[in-house]
Amino acid sequence: MSMPSPSDLTYFVEVASSLNLSRAAERLGISQPSLTLAIQRLEHSVGTPLLIRSKRGVTLTQSGKQLLVHARELLQRWDAVKGQALASVHEIQGSYTLGCHPSVALYSLAKFLPELQEKNPGLEIRLLHELSRKVTEAVIRMEADLGIVINPVRHPDLVLRKLCDDEVTVWVGDGRRKVQDHRTGEAVLICDPEMLQTQDLLGKLKKCGIGYSRVLASSNLEVITQLVAHGAGIGIIPQRVVNSSRYRNLKRVPKAPVFRDEIFLTYRVENKLIRSIQAISEGVIEAFA
Repeated sequence: MSMPSPSDLTYFVEVASSLNLSRAAERLGISQPSLTLAIQRLEHSVGTPLLIRSKRGVTLTQSGKQLLVHARELLQRWDAVKGQALASVHEIQGSYTLGCHPSVALYSLAKFLPELQEKNPGLEIRLLHELSRKVTEAVIRMEADLGIVINPVRHPDLVLRKLCDDEVTVWVGDGRRKVQDHRTGEAVLICDPEMLQTQDLLGKLKKCGIGYSRVLASSNLEVITQLVAHGAGIGIIPQRVVNSSRYRNLKRVPKAPVFRDEIFLTYRVENKLIRSIQAISEGVIEAFA
């Protein structure tokens, strides 16, 4: 059995009120054959006759009387659900998931989330922190509503709005420890091996005369930045992460290769007219302006 449609329930309630198919069809603005088909669909969904037809009109069966009581309640609930759905399009409210890499979150979210949440008490935001490619996949799969992502793959279901550029390269802090000296090949390279930028730069370091003897792996760019600043080695770090840190002694390793990043805001095409998505987008864009 199929679920009855709201329109079929509405037609049934009108028929139950007038107890006359012709009069009900006239009030509803549809033809009598269309109304008859709607009642038949409803009877098929319920699995039992709802009306007894006669020359004088129609009367409700016992099942019809029971359905009438619940049909009015169902229609009221449907109106409420429909109203909430429409409100999610036209009003800034509801629950939304915003994904981004933790390091991107640290230098961007605080610039717009406090004011956005202050102005919109009906808006709930959940944060998802992953690598950019995983955030993009989450948006495609509708597990996240928006993403701040680096170098995303183009996809027909996604809107991509460029926010800014960035550069990933090799950095070193003050000091003369052997683990910081890339020229002797004794340096410790501190990096996140999972980052595509790191994988690209690793293949270019030796060609640029930058040597290292060991790798210290970390998935946290802030930890990498701190370790490099305190002389634990040389590190592969994005420029914006360095700029947002409190360490002012970091400098680029001369002649180090550079990976150029593009940072985008992304969300699904069908969500571009939802007011909450627009409000969050405006905040993100302003944060990167």
